Amino acid sequence: PGVALNSPWDLALDGSRLYVAMAGSHQIWVIDLDGGEARPAAGSGREGVVEGAALEAELAQPSGLALDDGGRLYWADAESSTVRYLEIGEGGGTALLAGSGNGLFDFGDVDGVGREVRFQHPLGVASDGTRVFVADTYNDKIKVIDAATGEVSTLAGGEAGWADGASPRFDEPGGLHFADGLLYVADTNNHTVRVVDPGTGEASTLVLFGIEQFPYSGAGDAPVLRLDPAVVAPGPGLLEVDVVLPPGYKVNDVAPFSLVWSVGGGVVGLGPDADLSVVSPEFPIAIPVEFASGSGVVAADLTLYYCETGATQLCLVDRVRLELAMEVRAGGGSRALLEYAVPPPAG
Repeated sequence: PGVALNSPWDLALDGSRLYVAMAGSHQIWVIDLDGGEARPAAGSGREGVVEGAALEAELAQPSGLALDDGGRLYWADAESSTVRYLEIGEGGGTALLAGSGNGLFDFGDVDGVGREVRFQHPLGVASDGTRVFVADTYNDKIKVIDAATGEVSTLAGGEAGWADGASPRFDEPGGLHFADGLLYVADTNNHTVRVVDPGTGEASTLVLFGIEQFPYSGAGDAPVLRLDPAVVAPGPGLLEVDVVLPPGYKVNDVAPFSLVWSVGGGVVGLGPDADLSVVSPEFPIAIPVEFASGSGVVAADLTLYYCETGATQLCLVDRVRLELAMEVRAGGGSRALLEYAVPPPAG
């Protein structure tokens, strides 16, 4: 308590020692989880690319961290576009594994060995014990380093985009994690988690099941769409919600569509089952209500998961609040429609 941290970006746990990539102060810290002490483990606090004794070394925005079984802590040194490591233990220092090490902002996209390698702002690393995997973020690639020789090759990726299979594409991959023989990638600008086979470089998109147990509970910062006003008659009626997907997309059949109502002015009486969380909804959805004379606004907070028809691994989420101003008086209809056309995905 009382210790100020400075832009911590990643963590690595070694028994009771928790290493922290302190990007803001260009250091790596270690926290003793038993005693609570936090202190620098590497880096003087000056930004640069200087190796040597741990606390005299200069780091440049250390980001992702990864431990191996041999006492090394690797990190992605983002601003110098290098991958470096700390020899853990008494008297351990830092060393360059791959990248030019010529200073800040010396970047590119070159495979090779040691200092002839060029990355561009790598943010994530992971280790399987003998290899170090790198999220070469601004090159939209996943690269792999032989930890013994410093030899670097491209494992997957190339031109920015989204594609699974034998020639995958990523868009600024950030975090990495190696588990059970697979490499998991936080594919930042694609808003997905990808799974890469480290032997072949083939990729797939991680699909999560069971999220219907966690329905969305409100609009939050969702955009608001104000619909044309409606006139309805007092008495029993229907509120109908219709969602129109862009061509080539379908509703996700494993994730829940949620609908949460709110009413202003007391013009709509809702039953106890009006709020919904349902998988594979059929639109339009009709909600029985009781309309009461007066004027007011009814709002529907929608959360929708939908997928490409031909590539069901790529799914998207959309949230919106639909607001409908209503006048309830004699001569109106018996139903009010809240319709939402989902905009086509950018790009």
